[in-house]
Amino acid sequence: MIQAKQDLLAALAEAIQELSPGADLVAAFESPKQAALGDFACTVAMQLARPLKKNPRELAQALIEALQRRAAFQTWVEGLEIAGPGFINIRLKPAAKQAVVSEVLSTAQDFGKQPANEQHVMVEFVSANPTGPLHLGHARQAALGDAICSLFQTQGSQVTREFYYNDAGVQIATLANSTQCRLKGLKPGDDGWPESAYNGDYIQDIANDFLAKKTVKADDREFTASGDADDLDSIRQFAVAYLRHEQDLDLQAVGVQFDNYFLESSLYQTGAVEATVAKLEASGKTFEDGGALWLRTTDYGDDKDRVMRKSDGSYTYFLPDVAYHINKFQRGYTKCINVQGTDHHGTIARVRGGLQAAGVGIPQGFPDYVLHKMVLVMKGGEEVKLSKRAGSYVTMRDLIDWTSRDAVRFFLISRKADTEFTFDIDLALKQNDENPVFYVQYAHARICSVIRNWVGRGGDEATLKSADLSLLTAPTEAALMLKLADYPAMLTRAAEGLAPHDVTFYLRELASSYHSYYAAERVLDQTPELSQARVALLAATRQVIANALAVLGVSAPEVMAREAIVTTAENI
Repeated sequence: MIQAKQDLLAALAEAIQELSPGADLVAAFESPKQAALGDFACTVAMQLARPLKKNPRELAQALIEALQRRAAFQTWVEGLEIAGPGFINIRLKPAAKQAVVSEVLSTAQDFGKQPANEQHVMVEFVSANPTGPLHLGHARQAALGDAICSLFQTQGSQVTREFYYNDAGVQIATLANSTQCRLKGLKPGDDGWPESAYNGDYIQDIANDFLAKKTVKADDREFTASGDADDLDSIRQFAVAYLRHEQDLDLQAVGVQFDNYFLESSLYQTGAVEATVAKLEASGKTFEDGGALWLRTTDYGDDKDRVMRKSDGSYTYFLPDVAYHINKFQRGYTKCINVQGTDHHGTIARVRGGLQAAGVGIPQGFPDYVLHKMVLVMKGGEEVKLSKRAGSYVTMRDLIDWTSRDAVRFFLISRKADTEFTFDIDLALKQNDENPVFYVQYAHARICSVIRNWVGRGGDEATLKSADLSLLTAPTEAALMLKLADYPAMLTRAAEGLAPHDVTFYLRELASSYHSYYAAERVLDQTPELSQARVALLAATRQVIANALAVLGVSAPEVMAREAIVTTAENI
């Protein structure tokens, strides 16, 4: 059906040019609001009506006549009907829908993927300073960022996952001082304990290992403690390496691996920050006021001008942010996406303004941003706020330990990033249809069970590609095949919209279509040819569920506890 849709879209594009030569209109199909209206809907006649100054229904009739002359519509379309003010409803021949089963089985895990292209995409996410365990905001970033990377990989892009962190500055100094206080026997609440210190138990863990002169290794660094409580530099380096290692464990627990770690300090060491200042000064967009150096970011849509260099000579975070994104662009990344909390909203205009002022050829609107809201955790009807390990917040690993990696990843992607999200631990642990990740995984496991049953009765999976798909004529089969056929286009839409939640919506709809089909039609105990065709449809459905779950970083189990109980009574 993928080929059929491509052929039909090409024919529609030709017909548009026949009716309105030079029209700048993209050929596209929509899904009818009701399945009874057809398989595709076309709104071209209504779009052309105003510029051509013609009645849309008359245009729709002319468009139908143009389409019926084309081979693709003769081959794949059963009927064309005008509806409402000028909609054209398209009803496909059964063969067009049935073709998707062969397409899925022949391409398997590559179904839905586009050919490789030259686009280099960088997604920067998590980017936590090494001052404590990763919290729920980082967990949401991990799930969102990794899924966005996977989406772009399905579109053929070359993708880099990057983690940026501040390895110097006030927060790191606070971390070192907090650890030193623990080394000297102080704890939260004691006289002399700094008000700004980090209070979590993890600080004592760092101090204990520092005294033991341990060596810690993270993905990007390794350091051995001196054991000297007065050696603040050694304490700082050890604490950073220790927490980077802890963050690596957090990321491993959620199944995320980065391609590159970028240190803010490198921007100073390489002279990138000073070079950026020089570029901005040369642009004529800077001015001095109160001993500080400012940039006229209001010239680029910001709500106020921004300080670059403070009166004491130190730089604001704005400056290294601009230098960092120039570095990204110079590394060849034509599309960069930052996944950050909504508290970073104010940085968008100033960073983009700084990049335009720098005059290095960066296009407007670079980089893209996906901003997410924080996560509320509920258990037993009450909010969970604290973690003994972190001291004041629930950590990423807490959430995974309480539920599972699959639940954390699926749930945290299942809503649009900029919406509030409540993570219900009790729901995530349920093994029923109320739990969305269980609902989808269970569909996959139940299909596996049916195919095992069919093989046990003498069926051979190797024969499924030669099944007689013309036997798949039930309405629920048609609905399921249409949903399978929408998978590649859904991936493209989700990537273009930076919307991985679309994949979770699609999975729930696909699982629902499968469960409806399974409840309506017997798969086994049919003629051998019909059973083989229906098992082929199930195998294709299983493959698409697994492919979509893989985009989210969620497993596709072949056996689940509930499956063992209910399949004996299901309609097989």
